[in-house]
Amino acid sequence: SHSKTKNLKVGDNSSARLERKRWLWYTLYVRIQSFFYGCRQLFGGVRVDKLVVIINGSGGVGKDTVCEAAAAFWKTRNISSITPILQVARAAGWDGVKTPASRRFLSELKQSCSEFNDLPFRYCTEQLEAFRRSDEQLLFVHIREPEEIARFRDAAGEECRTLLVTRPALEQARGALGNRSDDGVAGYQYDRVFVNDGALDALPDKVHAFFADWLKNTQ
Repeated sequence: SHSKTKNLKVGDNSSARLERKRWLWYTLYVRIQSFFYGCRQLFGGVRVDKLVVIINGSGGVGKDTVCEAAAAFWKTRNISSITPILQVARAAGWDGVKTPASRRFLSELKQSCSEFNDLPFRYCTEQLEAFRRSDEQLLFVHIREPEEIARFRDAAGEECRTLLVTRPALEQARGALGNRSDDGVAGYQYDRVFVNDGALDALPDKVHAFFADWLKNTQ
């Protein structure tokens, strides 16, 4: 019985090492693809101006509203690193409602899945490759944790930018949400900040001007 337990443990460790090695190679593959994609952009071929935007901000500041406004002007893909975690959360009994307690649960569950098999990063890189094969122009990638933002940006390459969405009045009145993902968004140096503080009917024009300038500067 004791020897069987030892064998199982060795097998488990071996499987974990194999899985980790597999995804290290996959990360390298994504970076190579990013390099050749940049070469195609630089040296010619059929060009569709594309921008990958890692978008962040604490809960309720209007990140998805900004993405929806952009979709009125450009072909967009809007994804989140939390998406594959939601199915796991629902299987564990989450009802889909975001409360401070459920936000903390999702944050901790995402961290556990990242440590176990890198599920959120794998999902985002798969979506990145699909975006590059498409005629879409904007890819929004919602990532909260600063270290994961840096990691995905490194994998995505030169066409990737980072954006923080803020809503100062709401954030000051509400205070901290009590979880690392929401409360730690300021721990990264973003390329740009979008202050979502105006009237809702003025948002489309503001979003259009903001991203038109950004796309222009990627050419």
